Amino acid sequence: MKALWFHTALLPTGWADDVRIEHTGGRVTAVEVGVPPQPGDERGAVALPGLPNLHSHAFQRGMAGLAETRGPSDDSFWTWREVMYRFLDHLTPDDVESIAALAYAEMLEAGFTRVGEFHYLHHDADGRTYADPAEMAGRIAAAADTTGIGLTLLPVFYAHGGFGGAAAAPAQRRFLNDLDGFARLVEACRCHLNGLPDANLGVAPHSLRAATPEQLARITPLAGDGPIHIHVAEQMREVHDCLAWSGRRPVDWLLDHADVDARWCLVHATHMNEEETVRLAVSGAAVGLCPITEANLGDGVFPAARFLDEGGVFGIGSDSNVLIDAAEELRLLEYGQRLTRLARNVATAQGRPSTGAVLFAGALKGGARALGQAQAGLAVGAAADIVALDAEHPSLVARSGDALLDAWIFASRGGAVERVWRGGRKVVEAGRHVDKAAITRRYRQTLTKVLSA
Repeated sequence: MKALWFHTALLPTGWADDVRIEHTGGRVTAVEVGVPPQPGDERGAVALPGLPNLHSHAFQRGMAGLAETRGPSDDSFWTWREVMYRFLDHLTPDDVESIAALAYAEMLEAGFTRVGEFHYLHHDADGRTYADPAEMAGRIAAAADTTGIGLTLLPVFYAHGGFGGAAAAPAQRRFLNDLDGFARLVEACRCHLNGLPDANLGVAPHSLRAATPEQLARITPLAGDGPIHIHVAEQMREVHDCLAWSGRRPVDWLLDHADVDARWCLVHATHMNEEETVRLAVSGAAVGLCPITEANLGDGVFPAARFLDEGGVFGIGSDSNVLIDAAEELRLLEYGQRLTRLARNVATAQGRPSTGAVLFAGALKGGARALGQAQAGLAVGAAADIVALDAEHPSLVARSGDALLDAWIFASRGGAVERVWRGGRKVVEAGRHVDKAAITRRYRQTLTKVLSA
């Protein structure tokens, strides 16, 4: 048993002072309030539960900044995809592992303690299956093990290039599986997770573009009790193509044709009408919002205010990993609402006027559900995933309670996360991952090779 003591901590019941947290085997075993530290306790100032990052494509961390040059025509998500395809053509399993390790180290430094890896880069560069069909997934698991981040692995089913079973493009060859091949992949993924503490496995039909209705019905049972994630309605072109194919908008079609419930996470769901927004909110499914990537790709702004008014559940993700920053994801989520609604403090809830507190609580609850965590927060039985903020950070000086969350999310400009424990293991000290030097050295070698190819 080990123990941590904090001047103040955010518990499921609210803020408390002089908090002592005991943990063993990666789980919180006791929480005491209003007590002094004991000899041997590690002490901190401000404790928060670690946030879930519910949507990541780890390998894309290596191409961050490479798609910021305009081409000969108007740039969009669809032209960005071509840059992504060219980048991944050169990646080996070793490359993917080293890039993922840097991404996961940066997530921990930012206050994310678990990641949902929406993993679709399965095959060799020529499209052939590796001897181990989950070779690439195994490298994701290895990166999670190296860094210590909690992992919910979401192997992606990808079979088509457009609605109605359209043929995939040659550039998508590394993603593709048939149903039998995907079933083998899922089982192989399970084997790679056996050695990882509290790892979860789900499945992810990539999108309604990449899986037919028949395939969708066959894929989802493979999740068992695990989560089911899907991209949906990210771009208006996707909405128009879905209407042309089915006569229905994507979210509407999915709610009508799949058993969407609390196991599901609909990633982006950016372009919904009001009826879809309400239907999705009451379905119990979480929405996976990735405001930094959605802004970077020009996706649009999710109708969060209406969704939250209807009791909708959300979490946040770093998606393309162009910039990994938990506070910035929450800040940009609120700022997008302010810009479109011409109002301030849009996400606040009755009885809790702090915007930062409402955003943080929503992302914690929804992200945990979406990643298959039975419990989240600083409570007995939950994973000992703890983020310590630096009370001496200029933006946090003389703040207490929810004002700490407001200051961290809206004013900290980085550097406020001082230490992080994941499953009771300290993985960040003085704002830096404990193995950052070695991880970064390997990443530099990888990117030098890949970008010179």
